[in-house]
Amino acid sequence: MTIKTKPFDLAEHLETKEDISLFLQEVAATGTESDFIHALGIAARAKGMTEVAKQAGVTRASLYKSLADNGNPRFDTISKIITALGCKLAVVSSAHA
Repeated sequence: MTIKTKPFDLAEHLETKEDISLFLQEVAATGTESDFIHALGIAARAKGMTEVAKQAGVTRASLYKSLADNGNPRFDTISKIITALGCKLAVVSSAHA
């Protein structure tokens, strides 16, 4: 008997703003800068790239380019994407990290 598998897609499991927020918080706390950009891409796919692009005020193509593996998004673009995902950026003391 053959077992069929399919690739796991985390974006399919981020169903609420809270899911997205917790996911991004965890990656921000434990990952690298490139991990965080990759996580933003996953979160954007979960919400819908077209909707995120519209709310962030960028084109869909620009959003894909910014969040690609070789992308290098500007800080203001990252901030707009975070806001479009229903989250906000916060800075905390490293004593709390």
